[in-house]
Amino acid sequence: MKNAKREETVDVAYHVLHKLPSGDSPYVRAKHLQLVEKDPDGAIVMFWKAINAGDRVDSALKDMAVVMKQQDRAEEAIELIKSFRDRCSKQAQESLDNVLIDLYKKCGKIEEQIALLKQKLQMIYQGETFNGKPTKTARSHGRKFQVTIKQETSRILGNLGWAYLQLNNFQAAEVVYHKAQEIDPDANKACNLCLCLVKQGRYEEANTILEDVLEGRYLGSNDPKLMNRTKELVKELEPWRLAQVQAGPSHGLVTLEDAFIEGLDQLMNQWIPLRSRRLPVFEEISTYRDQLAC
Repeated sequence: MKNAKREETVDVAYHVLHKLPSGDSPYVRAKHLQLVEKDPDGAIVMFWKAINAGDRVDSALKDMAVVMKQQDRAEEAIELIKSFRDRCSKQAQESLDNVLIDLYKKCGKIEEQIALLKQKLQMIYQGETFNGKPTKTARSHGRKFQVTIKQETSRILGNLGWAYLQLNNFQAAEVVYHKAQEIDPDANKACNLCLCLVKQGRYEEANTILEDVLEGRYLGSNDPKLMNRTKELVKELEPWRLAQVQAGPSHGLVTLEDAFIEGLDQLMNQWIPLRSRRLPVFEEISTYRDQLAC
């Protein structure tokens, strides 16, 4: 009896240590191959068996797509999700969309990525994100934390801005990054906004944002990973800074167009619950739909 309890305790500890679900189903065996034996090909085969057997299909489909991405089989993973997502629950669809966005990014399918990001913004606009709840639990490096609708909106806008940057559509990227920064500002998005302005020759505005990053005024300003990016932006702005020193005080360099300023003035002044009012970001992005067209 004691031996049996001891074995059960060891088994539970083993599953916790390796972050494995309990049991001996196809999905559990797939996770064991993925996480313990480090056999991605074997894991993919077993995930297939789990999906066909109806064993934790939501998790099996998502995990299989992630493993395929790691194996440079992103194109296959995209088709996999498209073909089998109808077998998954409604609650799993948002998570599958997030995986698809990463897969589109991996494959360089920027147009598809933009379309899906806009779709996710529309879901927020309609109050359908997080299955109607105000927050969701997310995981990062084994740590759980709560994400608000506000943070999720800013994150999606940041990804949308990045996608426009890849298409060299700097005006559209700027509109989106401005909105993301108003909702939930951070140093990473500030650097991307700075880059948008640099690419449009609006160095004074870019320099102001970069100085705020360098002075630690944004969340994440002291992140070591951001240092290379700030160094690159400083280098890009150096010729303009030297020209300013040589030319002396200047008045009214390049500014935003009046129409664009008027649009930004109407952007969100405060965060209002989704169900009580339409988010201004959607009104503004809709207003600038011609600019945001890819």
